[in-house]
Amino acid sequence: MKEFFVSGKLVDILARRIYNASIKVENSRIVDIQESEKNYENYIIPGLVDAHVHIESSMLIPTSFARAAVKNGTVATVSDPHEIANVMGVSGVHYMIENGKKSPFKFYFGAPSCVPATPFETSGASINAEEIKSLMANKDIYYLAEMMNFPGVIYDDEEVLKKIKYAHDVNKPIDGHAPGLSGESLEKYAAQNITTDHECTTVEEAINKIEKGIKIQIREGSAAKDFENLFPLLDSHPDKVMFCTDDCHPDDLVQGHINKIISRAVKKGADLFDVLAVATKNPKEHYNLNTGLLQLGDAADFIVVDNLEDFNVIQTYIEGELVFDNGNILLKRIEEIPINNFNCSPIKVSDIEVKSKGETIQVIVAKDGDLLTGKEVIHPSVENGKIISDLSKDILKITVVNRYQDTKPQVGFVKNFNLKQGAIAGSIAHDSHNIIGIGTNDEDMVKAINQVIENKGGIVAVNGTDIKSLKLNVAGLMSIEEAEEVARKYQEVHDMAKRLGSDLTAPFMTMAFMALLVIPDLKIGDKGLFDVSKFEFTSLFVE
Repeated sequence: MKEFFVSGKLVDILARRIYNASIKVENSRIVDIQESEKNYENYIIPGLVDAHVHIESSMLIPTSFARAAVKNGTVATVSDPHEIANVMGVSGVHYMIENGKKSPFKFYFGAPSCVPATPFETSGASINAEEIKSLMANKDIYYLAEMMNFPGVIYDDEEVLKKIKYAHDVNKPIDGHAPGLSGESLEKYAAQNITTDHECTTVEEAINKIEKGIKIQIREGSAAKDFENLFPLLDSHPDKVMFCTDDCHPDDLVQGHINKIISRAVKKGADLFDVLAVATKNPKEHYNLNTGLLQLGDAADFIVVDNLEDFNVIQTYIEGELVFDNGNILLKRIEEIPINNFNCSPIKVSDIEVKSKGETIQVIVAKDGDLLTGKEVIHPSVENGKIISDLSKDILKITVVNRYQDTKPQVGFVKNFNLKQGAIAGSIAHDSHNIIGIGTNDEDMVKAINQVIENKGGIVAVNGTDIKSLKLNVAGLMSIEEAEEVARKYQEVHDMAKRLGSDLTAPFMTMAFMALLVIPDLKIGDKGLFDVSKFEFTSLFVE
């Protein structure tokens, strides 16, 4: 029988009090809490939960993610394996579950509801309603993951409604994804008992959804950052919100996780107990998680921090096991065999040339820290009858290459990446994860894309003969290396993109979302330029 004590200033978020105490842990549970007359310096708070995250976006397999996350006090994630599912199907979901089981970290995986996200792009796999039914019956699946096909819900798509029904049948929650949805459409969406949304960008949108019974996941990820806009909800609706990262790159994860968001909230004046409840109690109750809240009988999931402003983590306990201690990660490293789905040939310059067929073209306008894009109509730069990147106007060529079969690459143009030379490319391109590249010239774009193909996945930056790359050979999304090594290599490629001129906070993450055909306004997939507002393909050239 494993028995030990941990002492400190206990932060009881249910009783809303802080007091000196000693916690007795027996096996994996808290069996006694004794108030103490001693005055301790450190604070004990419940272990933190990321309420919505795609583990794949960390470029780490689950066990490696866990080793990085416990350093920051995270003990559990509500994890949507949507990305690997778009590449590998149900087998990818099981890969994530089985790897996650090799760690005491608490991964709560959902069944990806939209694979592929739309019928307008080529994914590596699909998951139909009957497969969702089978997944929902699995005890390792805790919810139906984000229903991003909101048009399918609104217009009564039979397959979509079956998936929702199968979640209802087993009484498991359904996550939402409905950027900008309002009015009767939102009412119909919410009526299907879809109970979360992480796509809100304004308080008004969030409150509108809260009034329809939808809880808001305040997202602060590597590309989409909504904390500042949604911060007022912590005061007005603290019981209706949760914290999440959604997509968190490895360089960000090793620097901090949910603890960073908590610190920012407290320093901005939010109530401490409310903030900690948002990061622990709210996701536990919404998803029925087996995570502890520092109460008698709870799972011994808690962390020790140095103060209640910075939330620097000293120790992390999961089910009574010390998994991080004073800078030392105590979770063992797990060796894993990669799985992948990559089947395309190298491309050549002629594949991405664009013949001029009109006076004006539509350009995707990227936005830093935002998954939404705009669109502009411009007069392009033409050379020898072909449209080329125009660095003086920050108009760059963007290309999507189908990585699952050899087809003609699709080409468009994008603004606000601000590259002055070279090119970048990657096999992370939401949601189907084909190869996407952006560049100042065709030669470097082709080099970058072909390096991704040679690596069977990853991210690449190229400038002539100078090439930096991070190989991601698990579904073209993740590495089997450790977080610090992946973060180091990622930083090298990221820094080169910055040297090439990009002033975006996370150029590779932002590039990955240029192919996300379910978030407005103008995007590009492997089948062409796509107008998300109209939910239809559109021409590069404007009449």
